[in-house]
Amino acid sequence: MVKLFTDGGARGNPGPAAIGGVFYKGEDKIADFSKYIGETTNNQAEYQALEHGLKLAIKNNIKELECYLDSELVVKQLKQEYKVKNKELAKVFVKTWNLSLKFKKISFAHVRRENNKEADALVNKALDEQT
Repeated sequence: MVKLFTDGGARGNPGPAAIGGVFYKGEDKIADFSKYIGETTNNQAEYQALEHGLKLAIKNNIKELECYLDSELVVKQLKQEYKVKNKELAKVFVKTWNLSLKFKKISFAHVRRENNKEADALVNKALDEQT
């Protein structure tokens, strides 16, 4: 089983935003990503980080994935515990949901921000490099 930790953030809401993520197989880090995505909201950035991670997992033929995010909103929407009310967020939700269907097994879990430090650092790295 592969684990994916993602984070997205904006400095300002909306504001300059970036995404980051880390893949683990067991205790071993197997890949990471960090990317500036332009002006957007925190929630959009959180979804875009997960979307990017899912695309990378599919590209690398990963069939079973555990996803960890520090965005409780995104996790609860993907678990269908919360409705997606924002029209702009609904667009990226649908893209992310459709990507999730390509996995044999996938799960989404909320983690506290302090347990997602590496993905958060990748977001800040991309933002710092851009500004």
